[in-house]
Amino acid sequence: HGGGHAVAPLLYFSDVRFTNDSILDYLRKRYNDEPTLIQRQVIPLALAGYDCIGLAETGSGKTLAYVLPIVHRIYELRNKCLPVDQHGPLGLVIVPTRELAQQIEVVVRALTRDLKLISLIGGHQVEEQGFRMRTGAELVIGTPGRLRDFVERHLLVFNQCQFLVLDEADRMVDMNYEEDLVFLLDQFECAETIGSSDTITGTNGKRPTILMFSATMPPACEKIAKQYTRRTYTSTIRVGTIGSAVDTVQQRLFMLNSEHEKAQRIIIDLEKISPPVIVFVNQKQTVDYLTDRLSKLMPKLKLASIHGGKTQEQRERAINDLRMERADVLIATDVAGRGLDVPNVSLVINYDMPAKIEDYVHRVGRTGRAGSDGTAITYLVPATDANVFYDLRQCLMRSTRSKVPDELNNHEASQTKPGTVKQTRQERVTAFGV
Repeated sequence: HGGGHAVAPLLYFSDVRFTNDSILDYLRKRYNDEPTLIQRQVIPLALAGYDCIGLAETGSGKTLAYVLPIVHRIYELRNKCLPVDQHGPLGLVIVPTRELAQQIEVVVRALTRDLKLISLIGGHQVEEQGFRMRTGAELVIGTPGRLRDFVERHLLVFNQCQFLVLDEADRMVDMNYEEDLVFLLDQFECAETIGSSDTITGTNGKRPTILMFSATMPPACEKIAKQYTRRTYTSTIRVGTIGSAVDTVQQRLFMLNSEHEKAQRIIIDLEKISPPVIVFVNQKQTVDYLTDRLSKLMPKLKLASIHGGKTQEQRERAINDLRMERADVLIATDVAGRGLDVPNVSLVINYDMPAKIEDYVHRVGRTGRAGSDGTAITYLVPATDANVFYDLRQCLMRSTRSKVPDELNNHEASQTKPGTVKQTRQERVTAFGV
């Protein structure tokens, strides 16, 4: 339902009356005309003008859930709207990383080639992007810092924006983009439409539909959602177990004693699989070390690597090499943990366990996508990873396909959440006065 108003779910993509027949042809061929669970709920709500907060498992099809309504509306309004070069884009998608922006662009281009789409991300010249903006854009995808820069330079306005999307909002807060996000949201003066007022019209006569998506929803994101979405025109959609990996992924853990054992173990695991594979590490130095080691010990393996120290061109080439099967294994930091969608990734290896369970969930979500099966292997070293054992155990306990190994289940650090005091039986008796 949309804020208490019933909206029928979308049973088939063909139920949407597309003005562009090629879009429906693609959806029938690629997805057999059947939306995923979150797409069934979000698409009709968005097209009806309701705000949505989508909380769904990684790999559940969130990107298409918001891209399709935007593309559909752009085609509907092409001959009705004011020129885009004067009044800004019809859709704005805000994302935390360049890689996610590029992945969304891939999804849009698969639907249509003639859409005026511009990505405003780091790694490219501002002057070049500014020149492209002057020629007009129907859809803009960008990171918060670069988008704010363009607004402050008066190169980007939102006078006719129909859809505003925040994808991976939790990640943007983690990356300290909260101030930039609030600045961008305030351009729409959405704050006046929440709380005491639920009107749809805003400063420019039309308030955009706000779609907010994430696999997790920490308090900072809830605050943004409450402040900028309309109370009686907002639906919160939950699909699957939030903060957990999808059940198409089998999660396997190996308790090791040292970093040296990791370097030995990964050789064994890579010999057993078929590509493509993604290996995640925590630091860019480890990316370089592991790439060098594997290239020497497994010379037949085609490797690609990505981390924050590489140029945008190098990062794009590495991802494309994996996607086009020119590389068997991509070794990456968390710069590739969210939003990266490479078809048929058979295996994800967490060479290093991340410090936050949310990052683990997103890494694991790079496999087992769109209903296909996948495997995630994680190496654990108690000396360095114990602080996340409790959350990891809880995550695996929620999975129907994965078993908590005895080493983790029985480990002291997995019994109590970090920061809490584990009481003895005698202390509990004393505390309750029994």
